[in-house]
Amino acid sequence: MTDTDKRPRRLAKGLSALLGDMNDHVAAGDAPARVPIEFLRPNPRQPRRVFVDEDLQSLASSIRERGFLQPIVVRPDAEIAGNYEIIAGERRWRAAQIAQLHDVPVVVRALSDQEALEIALVENMQRQDLMPLEEATGYQRLIDEYHHTQEDLAKVVGRSRSHVANVLRLLTLPEEVKVMLEAGNLTAGHARAALGAADPAEVAREIAARGLNVRQAERLAKRKAASKNPRQPASLATRDVDTRDLERRLSDRLGLAVRIHHRGPGGELRIHYRTVEDLDDVLRGLGDRRRTS
Repeated sequence: MTDTDKRPRRLAKGLSALLGDMNDHVAAGDAPARVPIEFLRPNPRQPRRVFVDEDLQSLASSIRERGFLQPIVVRPDAEIAGNYEIIAGERRWRAAQIAQLHDVPVVVRALSDQEALEIALVENMQRQDLMPLEEATGYQRLIDEYHHTQEDLAKVVGRSRSHVANVLRLLTLPEEVKVMLEAGNLTAGHARAALGAADPAEVAREIAARGLNVRQAERLAKRKAASKNPRQPASLATRDVDTRDLERRLSDRLGLAVRIHHRGPGGELRIHYRTVEDLDDVLRGLGDRRRTS
């Protein structure tokens, strides 16, 4: 097994152990430290950006009546001695302020920036608190800043690689469609269907206006793509739609951008990669366990 194969497994195991250790302390009755609310600050790298006021009000009422069922996970603030940065539990911290509490229970852990981002992602996903674009942004940050592959991410967050690839594709949406997705006018499935169209924003608007389900949205996107070239023979237009569908399916399977170019009876398949690890992933997907380097 290569170093690349070993690292994600150790990382995922470490996260599970860390999260499990927190829960074990609470279950055993160990009292978390109580810290004044003003000594805590949100993590600027927290993937979650949207906090619904109605949900916070409901959580605040629950905290007033029952207290905290789970402490907030923090790490020492690197800038202000005696203060802490929230890793998991910002929603509880905000609700505690609404409930006008003076202090909150915390579990203090020494975590790196990478571990802090990974734990924030996992914790929010376990609670289904992240919106699709927030999840995608978190994944992309781990890729850009810590050189994770999509396979690494899948193991860290406990999702399939195809799920990670599909979520990341949402970042390529036009801004108008991203706004519709964040507002709840579209689901992630609707948005991915729109991505296959020549004009994703046009298709997204029609999906929302007509209240289409995901399958209907996919058919609409294919019809729109075929109708962009009305002078082409029907068979050619259909073939182009099928080509794009093949590119999408291959991209989802490999986790990399794929382009198919027809040249006469044959053609060529282009796979765009950024690192040698990307090529390793392709070979593993084809059943070859050897490294390319």
